[in-house]
Amino acid sequence: MESCEGGCSATTGCIFGDLMQISTTGASPQTASQDNYTISNVAASHKMAEVDLERMNQYKCIIMKVARDKMMDPAVMAGIISRETRAGSSGSGLVDGWGDHGNAFGLMQVDKRYHHPEGAWNSEEHIAQATDILITFIKAIQQKFPDWSKNDQFKGGIAAYNAGPGNVCSLEGMDMKTTGKDYANDVVARAQWFKCNGY
Repeated sequence: MESCEGGCSATTGCIFGDLMQISTTGASPQTASQDNYTISNVAASHKMAEVDLERMNQYKCIIMKVARDKMMDPAVMAGIISRETRAGSSGSGLVDGWGDHGNAFGLMQVDKRYHHPEGAWNSEEHIAQATDILITFIKAIQQKFPDWSKNDQFKGGIAAYNAGPGNVCSLEGMDMKTTGKDYANDVVARAQWFKCNGY
């Protein structure tokens, strides 16, 4: 991994955990193959984040503002946006802001089956709602696994953002029921790259 300052900042503190201290295996070969990479793991996650950086920077001011308001690490939000929609790329399958066969909305893909999507697909309102959902899931994992470290609970909350808290069953198998069986690991690796590159 690139060396960078990263870690906790005055903006976000470490209220949910320290992103740069979370261990990760990165993207699965299945996820990496979306970009026709022959690499996988952390290297593939970093490469996908790098590809998404220019698009991500269009939303940086909004991401940073919501991060301050919610005390969330902006790099984690960027990691989710990269994983979910490749930072709003038309190649990600978004149609008028909708993905997942019309079930999920916006940059962070709020699922209409469980939530009422708010705001425009690329708005501050949307990112604030999705970040609130993430925080709710982190807190659910904190309650479900009180003996886990803060960083493991943070990573578990990211897995729950994709699969729901009920599908996060163990530390070792945290991603077993997530999309690609790598969601939290991939998001964390992308987020760590974003942390080293301006987020």
